[in-house]
Amino acid sequence: MVKSLKSWGMYAAVLMMGVGLGMAGHATWQSFSPVRTPQSLPNRSPANMPPSLAPVANESPPAPPSVPNAQPYNFIAAAAERVGPAVVRIDASRTVSRVPPGASPFFRRFFGEEGPSAPERLRRGTGSGFVISPNGQIITNAHVVEGADTVRVTLRDGREFEGRVVGADEVTDVAAIAIDATDLPTVTLGGSTNLVPGQWAIAIGNPLGLDNTVTAGIISATGRSSSEVGSPDRRVRFIQTDAAINPGNSGGPLLNDQGEVIGMNTAIRANAQGLGFAIPIETAKRIADQLFATGQVAHPFLGIQMTNLTPALKEELQQNVEDPPFDPSKLAVDRGVLILQVLENTPAATAGLQPGDVILKVGGVPVNTASDVQEQVDSSKIGDLLALEINREGEVLEIGVRPTTLPRSQN
Repeated sequence: MVKSLKSWGMYAAVLMMGVGLGMAGHATWQSFSPVRTPQSLPNRSPANMPPSLAPVANESPPAPPSVPNAQPYNFIAAAAERVGPAVVRIDASRTVSRVPPGASPFFRRFFGEEGPSAPERLRRGTGSGFVISPNGQIITNAHVVEGADTVRVTLRDGREFEGRVVGADEVTDVAAIAIDATDLPTVTLGGSTNLVPGQWAIAIGNPLGLDNTVTAGIISATGRSSSEVGSPDRRVRFIQTDAAINPGNSGGPLLNDQGEVIGMNTAIRANAQGLGFAIPIETAKRIADQLFATGQVAHPFLGIQMTNLTPALKEELQQNVEDPPFDPSKLAVDRGVLILQVLENTPAATAGLQPGDVILKVGGVPVNTASDVQEQVDSSKIGDLLALEINREGEVLEIGVRPTTLPRSQN
């Protein structure tokens, strides 16, 4: 078949909205970070704070900590003081087998167990989350509560609650937790669509078990694809920040300089420093709303395997790949999204899409990368006709596809 797709540097993103992601940022099992807005960095007194943080008539600003010789209150401290009470610690635990399934008798004897049942142990992880509703709705990362038997939620004021995982979506790494409480402090949600690199970013969470840790930096980039982050099976456009993110930050909020949540910290690059990624708050809130409403999320599914087509890839396909699934010499364009495989019994197969087709537009919107295609499919409705403009051996065609729900086995 094909030399190993990796041998010619191809990232085949499966448009199935959910394989397994594998993020580098966990709870205490892994971690993450975030950022957003403004002008000068040094301390800013209340008089010079951003308008949204300036004292409002008849409203007293949060009192600065009573620390002897404390420096003047600045916008980072004000944002942290405002949002901090709504940031929670999440302790998840699960029972796991000490001896892997199928382990040899020798392996079992090594661990002092010769019977058919393996001994069990309790595995614990710590992450972060934030309250979005005063009646106990909390969102965090799916990987923070993955497989958890019990979940404990601790507020900054020390109150503890038993949490219930309402639902978790591995495709976007968002989970919804409910606790039995009322009148809880909540965060203020902002927006990420207008973020630009260089704006302030503030992260709050519980890295390495150090509760209520605040770090600050800038927005390093926006719109990072899941492939760039190292998780090609995720359908998320990530915010990149250099605010310090460590294991335990996962699920915590990323704030702008006004103290508004612009993202949810979710991943770090294990092989680098100063590279953290957050899920845009619009995505996190949209998924969380579905989870709180129904306990699950329905993702549109086409059933194609695809990659970004470039002149270099086209040349390599034509010269170096043995037994390709289509004739590379008939590729009439060198830009677009190349379909590598069409899965059987899927909407794409029913519509007549073929390996070697190059997607040019989805729903009338030009696409240049596999992430662009995923984004447009995600915004479509299950069952509705979605128009794809493709180039097939030099002929431009429009093919209608009706997305179905992503099979749960693909999550």
